[in-house]
Amino acid sequence: MEIVIKIAPISLALIMLALGMGLTIQDFTRVIKQPRDFIVGLVCQLVFLPIIAFALVFMLDVPVELAVGLMIIAAAPGGVTSNILTKFANGDVALSISLTAVISLLSIITVPFIIFKSIDFLNASANTNEISMVGISTKMFLVVTLPVILGMIIRSFANNFISSNEKIIQTISLILFLIVLFGAIIQERSNIIPYLMKAGTITFLLNTVMMLVGFYVGKFFATGIKQRKCISLECGLQNGTLAIFVATQIFNDVTFIIPAAIYSLIMFATSLIFVFLIKKTN
Repeated sequence: MEIVIKIAPISLALIMLALGMGLTIQDFTRVIKQPRDFIVGLVCQLVFLPIIAFALVFMLDVPVELAVGLMIIAAAPGGVTSNILTKFANGDVALSISLTAVISLLSIITVPFIIFKSIDFLNASANTNEISMVGISTKMFLVVTLPVILGMIIRSFANNFISSNEKIIQTISLILFLIVLFGAIIQERSNIIPYLMKAGTITFLLNTVMMLVGFYVGKFFATGIKQRKCISLECGLQNGTLAIFVATQIFNDVTFIIPAAIYSLIMFATSLIFVFLIKKTN
């Protein structure tokens, strides 16, 4: 786990810097001007996702380490990948960017809250490092919020350059995410099959159930099919790098990062199938 501990904070900070460079003030003001779809997405991701994850933990009676690991990935916000795949699916990209931006900034509060409450409920406190909710929030501020703000400042001074190279920046973010993911996999390669057998079912269920929940909740409350596609992908595609970073800060045991790593692998496959199925849906 030593490799992941070292590269995850740097990779996450650079990913969030790239996210910030893709944002403008309009991405935040849009939330106020068009709140309905945003609120639907926000509730699905910050309320339904952790509740469903918690329900699955008890229904399937998984070990405590994997249960907490699942709650960590459930607490994580969406990532840049959701913005890219929303575009491929002909969804509402502007809404996707707004959801990713706002929920990422809120994550310094929501992620520690959900995780530490989960640790208490699941009686996993004996396995934690000496770090408080405030401590993990502070670390998240340094690698999540601050880079996003710096990215937005950079864009304000070099808007034309950033706009013309947006695809390159997104590609770099994806590569950094894959470096962390495959770094974790390579380091634990001898245990991948056992880990997949342990966490594969529950992470697959969480991923597919949440995409369906997002899509069908959007059917009743969102304003259109583009918004439904976006909300569904935002619910299914989590920031795996952030989840792995948080897990390594709180726990020494590699088992806690397994659900985040497995989920990250599964979500690529399921989301691509989802995009293929709904791309032409009008």
